[in-house]
Amino acid sequence: MENSQKKYGLIGKSLDHSFSKAYFTQKFQDKGINARYENIELEKIADVVAIFTQNFDGCNVTIPYKETIIPFLDELSAEASLVQAVNTIEFKNGKTIGHNTDVYGFKQMIKPFFKSHHERAMIIGTGGAAKAVAYVLEELGVNVIYISRNPQGDRQFSYSDINENMIKFNGIIINTTPIGMHPNVGELVELPYEFMNEKHLAIDLIYNPSETLFLKNAKAQGAWTLNGLTMLHQQAEKAWGIWNK
Repeated sequence: MENSQKKYGLIGKSLDHSFSKAYFTQKFQDKGINARYENIELEKIADVVAIFTQNFDGCNVTIPYKETIIPFLDELSAEASLVQAVNTIEFKNGKTIGHNTDVYGFKQMIKPFFKSHHERAMIIGTGGAAKAVAYVLEELGVNVIYISRNPQGDRQFSYSDINENMIKFNGIIINTTPIGMHPNVGELVELPYEFMNEKHLAIDLIYNPSETLFLKNAKAQGAWTLNGLTMLHQQAEKAWGIWNK
C-alpha cells in the first residue's frame, strides 16, 4: 500500500551530483523495498526545522551542513558528539538523533591500506568529513595536522606553509574538500607532489571523478591512492542499519 511507503532523504545545498539518491533508489529496487529517497536542498540550515515535520524515516546530511545541523537536533550519538559532525539522522520516539557513519565508512576503507609507517597524516580541509577522518586516524595512533585556507590553532596550517618536510613526514595525505569534484574536474589541490613517494597513501574523499587530479599527481610519484567510493558505500549501509534496527 502507498501509505506504507517509507521516506528518506539527503539534506544539503547543491545535490545534483549526489551519490545517496541513486544508491538508495537502486537498493530499494533490488531488495523490493517500498521506499523513496529525496534530495532536500536547503538555502540555509534553519530551514531544516520544516523538514523535521514531514514524516521522514531517516535522513543523511552532506556539505555544508554536517556541523551546523547539530543545534537543530534533539540528541547526538556518542560518536557524533565526539566528532561534532553529523551525516545521518534517526527519527525515534518523536526525537531527532544525529549519528556519524562517516567514521565507520572511513575506518572500513583505510583498514586494508594502513601500514605501520603511517605515523602522521595531513588532512586537507577542516569541515565535518575532516573531523571524522581525524577521529579514525587518531584512534589508530596517527598524529594529525590540517591544511586550511583560514588556519586556526596549533595543528592547522595554510597551503603556503606546505613544504618538503611536511610532505615527507606525513605518510597519509587526505583531501576532504570538494576541490577537483565534478564538474570542476580541472581543479587541483596545490601541493609539492614531487616530494611524495611509494610510501605515501593519498586519499581523496571525492568519488566523482573516480580519479581526481590530486590522485593522478600522487600516483605519478608512486603513491598508493584511494578515492571515496568505498567509504560512501560503507557509511550508507551503516546509516541504513541505524534506520532499520
